[in-house]
Amino acid sequence: MSGPMRLLAPLLMLAGCQQQEAVVVEDAWVRLPAVAGRPGAAYFTLAAREPQVLTAVATPAAARTELHESMSQGGGMMSMRPLADVAIAPGEPTRFAPGGRHVMLFDMPAGLAPGGTTTLTLRFADGRSIEAQAQLVGAGDASP
Repeated sequence: MSGPMRLLAPLLMLAGCQQQEAVVVEDAWVRLPAVAGRPGAAYFTLAAREPQVLTAVATPAAARTELHESMSQGGGMMSMRPLADVAIAPGEPTRFAPGGRHVMLFDMPAGLAPGGTTTLTLRFADGRSIEAQAQLVGAGDASP
């Protein structure tokens, strides 16, 4: 590599690194409620390049949202508790999935239908926000 190109190469590599997102959202989907007026749930997987703390998720598909976690109580019983936030470790996928962490979606508007999409806006403790498109899935339909 000659003079100017040798100086430019590190800058181009740095610019490419800065364009990568600190957190990536994959496989986002929303389970619609079986009965109108009941809550739905949002699921996704997060991957981070650096430690992050998820503090909230917003969506136009719900008037109110809460981070939750389901846990086994033994004897086949499950319970659920709200989470103030969720730590995201770099290099380890953090899954929000049925039977575990999820986002409860309250007061969902009429008209949401399986096969549609909605936007999830994830907010982090450092002030960052990222958006992801989530597939809408019917209450009795298979998970995507």
